[in-house]
Amino acid sequence: MNYDKLLESVKKHEGFRDTVYLDTLNKRTVGYGHLCVEDHWEDGKKYDKEYLEDILEKDLQSAIDQTHDMCSNLKISDDAKTIICEMIFQLGGTGVSKFRKMWAALQEDPPNYFEAHVQMLDSRWSKQTPARASEMAEQMQNCK
Repeated sequence: MNYDKLLESVKKHEGFRDTVYLDTLNKRTVGYGHLCVEDHWEDGKKYDKEYLEDILEKDLQSAIDQTHDMCSNLKISDDAKTIICEMIFQLGGTGVSKFRKMWAALQEDPPNYFEAHVQMLDSRWSKQTPARASEMAEQMQNCK
């Protein structure tokens, strides 16, 4: 997996806010798409960018670890793993595990990247974040 490519893509898709905001699902979020599940986040407070970038690195490492677990039995390209990792960053491992037909396509030998892309677009995720889903699905389609 290409960490720099992943980091650049997540930053581009998430954007950055140094204060707590409501995301597209009305969930409290801060920094680069960090869900405010911890109690210490304060509305209206401006957070230091370095601190929020440290949070991003931890969130990315969690997504990478989950990607390794979820893809351990697949023979897919690093590019496909990077796409799945960003999906896990955004939706969580549980959310991405629900893409059953996408996973089935990736389990084929060779992996059916075109069908995986179709299944990515046939989702609630695609309706909620259409530009991001469309771009990532196209990248999946182009995997080799």
